[in-house]
Amino acid sequence: MQPILLNSCAKAATAKEARFRIDAPIAPARATRVVALDDAAEPVVRQVARQEWADARFFKAFHPNGNGSAVNGAVNGSVDGSVDGSLADIVLVGTDGAESLLSEVLSGADVAVMVATGNDGATVASAIGDACTLRGIMTAGLVLAGGHDAGAAVAALRPHARVIMVTYDEHDVSEVLTALRA
Repeated sequence: MQPILLNSCAKAATAKEARFRIDAPIAPARATRVVALDDAAEPVVRQVARQEWADARFFKAFHPNGNGSAVNGAVNGSVDGSVDGSLADIVLVGTDGAESLLSEVLSGADVAVMVATGNDGATVASAIGDACTLRGIMTAGLVLAGGHDAGAAVAALRPHARVIMVTYDEHDVSEVLTALRA
């Protein structure tokens, strides 16, 4: 009797079984957009942005008056709605300091990851979540609960992120992005 080798199963497969094998390579990197929703999340996102990523872009929500900046039809400067029924567009600031509209940032994106430490970015999370839903973009929320109650941040993200992760380790942000193939 011969020993069973690690690749024995592949050799033993019949032609009928081989029809169901997936020989395609793993899909390329996802176009990922990462947004720090509040001031405490910004340094974490900025640090993660310094790492090598295939197709990830990093931003901070622009908070000129504490609510986020809205343009393109926003009602009274909020991001909650617009006069003509379309979604308001918000301003995001890249790690290089350049301002971009959310609609431009999401163009071609596959995944949007929102990083929060509190509920300061709830209105921005709402705008991002609504825009991603309309475009069919997957959303994820990462709550950094470094020594404080994360309940407010979770409550702010829950309606707008399909997946929410609460963590005490800032390194988990880069781990999640790696798992998403960013």
